[in-house]
Amino acid sequence: MSSGSRARILVVEDEASLADTVRYNLEREGYAVVVAPDGRRALDRFREEPPSLVILDLMLPELSGLDVCRQIRQVSNVPIIMVTAKDSEADKVAGLEIGADDYVTKPFSVRELVSRVRAHLRREEMTGGTRSSSMFSGGPVELDPARHEVRVRGELVAIPPKEFALLEMLLRLKGRLLTRDHLIAEVWGSDYFGDTKTLDVHVKRLRQKVEEDPHQPTHLITVRGLGYRFVD
Repeated sequence: MSSGSRARILVVEDEASLADTVRYNLEREGYAVVVAPDGRRALDRFREEPPSLVILDLMLPELSGLDVCRQIRQVSNVPIIMVTAKDSEADKVAGLEIGADDYVTKPFSVRELVSRVRAHLRREEMTGGTRSSSMFSGGPVELDPARHEVRVRGELVAIPPKEFALLEMLLRLKGRLLTRDHLIAEVWGSDYFGDTKTLDVHVKRLRQKVEEDPHQPTHLITVRGLGYRFVD
């Protein structure tokens, strides 16, 4: 049985045959799976027993995937993998900007989806179990790994897991250039299948929280063509 055994996965998918396929493959890996066929029941299932990870279709009856994601993010930092039938950059970016950690586009390989689930859960286990007790700071930001808290200019700011891990990496190696490939490998895992758009959107979201003017950042700096660095 895999290292993610008995982690609880909430699959939100209105296409019954696809939901059954995803459930079957995840249960073969040892995960406990709950399926919700629409947005409202997804929130009900989430409240009844919060899952370890959510696989969330974008196009849903009753309540859209974007609305479900937004409501989950108000109360939880659980990893969310967004599923969309639209192969448009706008849909991917919209999901990432409201709090999704990753995305896959239909039609997708179930094997790839399971690999992403495994990578996200493994990363959560690693960061949850081995966080340093040291504080990290830079510019207006103070990050406490042990408490999983971030303060910006003294105010507590809610930050989802992938943004937190990314910010911790940037602060831990403050001043150094971190390439996109390095950041993706460290934050999403070396077996991550996605492109660098996911990273760029997470950086954009972080800038909205830590920079006075996100359009003219003075702390989270882009090194064109290479990656990012955090400076005081």
